[in-house]
Amino acid sequence: MGAEIRPAGERFRTSSGWLESWHSFSFGEHYDPGNVGFGFLVAHNDETVAAGTGFDTHPHQDLEIVTWVLRGALAHRDSQGNSGVVHPGLAQRMTAGSGIQHSEWNDGAEPVHYVQMWVRPDRFDLPPSYEQTELDLTTGELIPVASGLTKHAASTAIHINQSAAGMSVARLAPGGTIMLPAAPYLHLFVAAGAANLEGAGDLGTADAVRLTASDGERLVASSGGAEVLVWEMWSPTQA
Repeated sequence: MGAEIRPAGERFRTSSGWLESWHSFSFGEHYDPGNVGFGFLVAHNDETVAAGTGFDTHPHQDLEIVTWVLRGALAHRDSQGNSGVVHPGLAQRMTAGSGIQHSEWNDGAEPVHYVQMWVRPDRFDLPPSYEQTELDLTTGELIPVASGLTKHAASTAIHINQSAAGMSVARLAPGGTIMLPAAPYLHLFVAAGAANLEGAGDLGTADAVRLTASDGERLVASSGGAEVLVWEMWSPTQA
């Protein structure tokens, strides 16, 4: 098992009067040829958008875009006529496919904080589509949220068009424990709180770990609990 810890403060940062965005991988004007993604993940943006502001209509193509809100609410509208409001505990997926335009806006009175992740699909030029679903995270277990993996076919909240990748979320009480999946590539992100990862040590809020050939390591939440996002990724022939 190889573990590369990526501290929160070492991420790329985009900051303006209405947006605070931290990028785990190369994004926009921030480019590092050695950090353009991990597995099928090509973007992992930790963003806070001020009240009454947001992203005006803009295009995407050939991406599976998964949004997970941590605080507040984010309104979605797109060129396919879809609309929705994403809040904590609700999973959202947009398939950009052959091309879609959408806007993301904070209509609330408080900032919205969310993580948006872009995954390469296993087929290009798909019909654009949108899906959102409520989840129950009270079990303290690792819950499949957005997956194309066969093993998650009956349990994932929403489906993504990448048969070799899946994201799960765990909301852990103080001292809560989960076992991470064993997989060729695993991306762990501590979205809130703090935890200790077997073989890697203590992790704080917004720290990430990139695991290769993971063996199913143990993760234990700190005294304040934790919320973690886990991407499990295989090669297309293994999934």
